[in-house]
Amino acid sequence: MDYAATILSRLPGAARRDNGVRRLLDTLETYLPADQSATVLAAYKFGALHHEGQTRKSGEPYITHPVAVAQELAEMHLDAEAICAAILHDVVEDTDATLDEIRDKFGDDVALIVDGVSKLDQIQFRSRAEAQAESFRKMMLAMIEDIRVILVKLSDRLHNMKTLGAMPEAKKKRIARETLDIYAPIANRLGIHRLKVQLEDLGFMHLHPFRYRVLENALKKSKGSQRQILKRITEQFRKAMDEDGIEGEIVGREKHLYSIYNKMAEKKRALSDVVDVYGFRIIVNDVSSCYQTLGLVHQLYKPMPGRFKDYIAIPRINGYQSLHTTLFGPNGLPLEVQIRSRDMDRVAEAGVAAHWIYKAGEKSDATPQRRAREWLSNLAELQQSGSSEEFLESVKVDLFPDKIYVFTPKGDIMPLPKGATTVDFAYAVHTDIGDRTVAAKVNRQLVPLRTPLQNGQTIEIVTARGAKPNPNWLSFVRSAKARTAIRQHMRNMRSTESMDLGRRLLDKSLKDLDSSLRKVGKVRMGEALEQLGLNTAEELFEQLGLGERLAPLTARFLLGSDDEDGAGDEVASLVIAGTEGMVVSYAKCCYPLPGDEVMGYLTAGRGVVIHRTGCGNLSNFRKQPEKWIAVTWEKNIDREFDCQIQCETRNRMGVLAEVAATIADTGSNIEQVEVVSRHDDVSLLTFMLQVRDRIHLAEIIRNVRKMANVIKVSRECA
Repeated sequence: MDYAATILSRLPGAARRDNGVRRLLDTLETYLPADQSATVLAAYKFGALHHEGQTRKSGEPYITHPVAVAQELAEMHLDAEAICAAILHDVVEDTDATLDEIRDKFGDDVALIVDGVSKLDQIQFRSRAEAQAESFRKMMLAMIEDIRVILVKLSDRLHNMKTLGAMPEAKKKRIARETLDIYAPIANRLGIHRLKVQLEDLGFMHLHPFRYRVLENALKKSKGSQRQILKRITEQFRKAMDEDGIEGEIVGREKHLYSIYNKMAEKKRALSDVVDVYGFRIIVNDVSSCYQTLGLVHQLYKPMPGRFKDYIAIPRINGYQSLHTTLFGPNGLPLEVQIRSRDMDRVAEAGVAAHWIYKAGEKSDATPQRRAREWLSNLAELQQSGSSEEFLESVKVDLFPDKIYVFTPKGDIMPLPKGATTVDFAYAVHTDIGDRTVAAKVNRQLVPLRTPLQNGQTIEIVTARGAKPNPNWLSFVRSAKARTAIRQHMRNMRSTESMDLGRRLLDKSLKDLDSSLRKVGKVRMGEALEQLGLNTAEELFEQLGLGERLAPLTARFLLGSDDEDGAGDEVASLVIAGTEGMVVSYAKCCYPLPGDEVMGYLTAGRGVVIHRTGCGNLSNFRKQPEKWIAVTWEKNIDREFDCQIQCETRNRMGVLAEVAATIADTGSNIEQVEVVSRHDDVSLLTFMLQVRDRIHLAEIIRNVRKMANVIKVSRECA
């Protein structure tokens, strides 16, 4: 450690006094050779000098954060490269250091890990959500190349969660939600139980602080009353194992607040029902001892029917192995017992990181590593799914651990998400099998493709040459791989097919208007293409075939029929997608707003009239379904729309002015006010407003509803 003392003596004062780095060095000394510890020290010096003068929100020197992240990884006994990357993971993002410098000083692997963890702050995105999704995609793809990327990121998130107290409340909740939605499930998917539990409990604490405190206090109270019972049962287990000559240790299993909270929410159970469950973990030397011990505990206490799970024979998706059983304990109290070998226990706690902890070169193909590699190769396929947001959603679908296990006709076990269908199974076997699926058999019986699968079933897929995915499958598939493959096929639908379909749709719409493509002619088609910003008719046909443009509207546009009697109507070329250059008006019966679900109705002379799907007047149009058009709102609309609200108020002096002032404070113009009726102590007022979208209207209604003299407020719709 002389080298360490020398390095520390050259650093700025704050870094020299950093107890965190001394603790890190002590941990590294237990498993790393001296030359590798020296490399870590060099990384610390580099990081401390570049972060000099920077502080965290809590006021601590910034370097304490990367050192704490490195400490988490050191406790998992990761290699020197991962520890160096942890110390340097923020220098590219927050200082003037470059990746090339890191590569030159510490090697390609360290640079790859740092780059994978770094956010993409330098690139401008359309929205915060897109930036976060793109950062996530980058991190996950780097993780495919090197699993240490995600181990650094998980440790980084864990330390951030431990020090989240200094953040504003809104940011605290956003980060906590992201942790529960993304990072804790990733830790679980990789089998790293110790990280998963800490991330979940910290996320729960910051997202629902009151619920967290209530559960924490209840758990503390229950521990006192449980101590004697736990001791008695442990002694019984120990005596039975000694008599049978089984070596092992018995520990009371700690309950985690987030798992208790989830169990209460999912199973609608009272707090006492969840807290009063006693947990034990029995760790023995080998697999045969696991099953022998299971027999012993079943002799001591009767097992609950249907509550035994053998995760040794069929491991969980993340490689976890253990026997689980629930027993009827003293006075009928449930006893949850987990029985596993020492190797299984190490894997259960460290998951994929067990590879580094135990330097199991000969066990490099152990279950967690193999399953992690399978998942990562699956991620490589998912990343073809198009946008970063789609990729993030696909990975989210794949992260949650509720799984079922089914069999192929050859007897191979196939894990799938809970609720998965035969189509999910087909894509899990192979993308080509999924694409060519035409029928499925469950336990040799033909079933509909949307049939949800159950544990233990044998599935057989019937395929046909030339068969293609059905877009309707997206409405029921559950796995990320199936969703991605179906979307990819739809996205890659051959241009010729799209063009042929678009041409036919347009020709049919023109025939409905007593015309045809031939009658339109090249001159008018050229003018229309120029107005629509397209180069060729084939581009137009392709957009029509892919559903990006509406054939009935395009037909009317080509014929110029929207101009008839349309002078008084509102042209909204960029508000409803696919209606460029067409006359669009908004129904006065329901006043649709961006954010509402809407449909279009083709009318003679008025072009397309947009209604809310819940509008009462739509029942009048049901006899003419051919005039209905599916429409959607464009994104980022910058204009205002008319809308009507109705207020029921108490008859008080100046109440109308108060309501009007509240509406004006939310940034809305009042076009018209009408007193509909007035009787006894109540008045009914109707306001015609101008609002930006549904969210703006909701804000207005919320503020008006809070007023002391307002009894009721609602949005008007015929």
